[in-house]
Amino acid sequence: MQTCQIRQSFWAKLKRLLPFDNTFFICGLFIVFMMSFLAVFAPFISGYDPNDLTSHILLPPSAEHFLGTDALGRDVFARLLYGGRVSLWVGFVSVGISISIGIVLGLLSGFLGGIVDELIMRLVDIMLCFPSFFLILAVIAFMEPSLNNIMIVIGFTSWMGITRLVRAETLSLKERDFIAAAKLAGSSKLKIMFRHILPNALAPVLVSATLGIAGAILVESSFSFLGLGVQPPEPSWGNMLLEGKEVMEVAWWLWLFPGLSILITVLGYNLLGEGLRDILDPRLKNR
Repeated sequence: MQTCQIRQSFWAKLKRLLPFDNTFFICGLFIVFMMSFLAVFAPFISGYDPNDLTSHILLPPSAEHFLGTDALGRDVFARLLYGGRVSLWVGFVSVGISISIGIVLGLLSGFLGGIVDELIMRLVDIMLCFPSFFLILAVIAFMEPSLNNIMIVIGFTSWMGITRLVRAETLSLKERDFIAAAKLAGSSKLKIMFRHILPNALAPVLVSATLGIAGAILVESSFSFLGLGVQPPEPSWGNMLLEGKEVMEVAWWLWLFPGLSILITVLGYNLLGEGLRDILDPRLKNR
């Protein structure tokens, strides 16, 4: 009887944490978890080193090589898993950079107002005048193609939306009674911004960050496909697509599986972001 009660209590807590009635959230969470699991445990799952050369060149999917081999005899499944590591790392690091910049600038702009707000918002307007992809392309053209450069450039060119979100939330929150109480208690401006306002302004940032990871993965794949991102022999879904393009008529598996990996991963993060938006927005939740 006691075991049954404990089990019911566990499921009740789990249902509160995970809204099972939100299909977008559950599907997105499952996809993100599975892709992350495969990427993290790639050395234990793949069975091959991603750069090991074999005598089986352009071998179709078989029992020995689950997703076939490429033009150099390398196992496609192993390279796909290790390429997932690159894509997820780029997504998390670049979004982490953009969120850090966006939160700081958004808080300063919304809370301080005046000339600080004007300067930050004009900077945001200037950055938004340039299409993101071409802005990143222009910067990358003057830098050495590498994974670190891709992450830094994506992060430093995608903070504007976060800044606007945090600024809007800050403008609303700073007029609330609990902020007035914090000021009367003698709290410093930094303490009010980062301890009282920021935790209450993170909901839209969380949604934007989830969608931003999907965007960063697409950008990294695009630049790797153009030869400006991750450089061979390090595997990336983008440069795997580039290699598959050369032999696409005779080796369909070289472009199909990297393309599906990008599609499924980006779809997962987009579904997760949509689900989080529905959960965190009371108006959408009630509707």
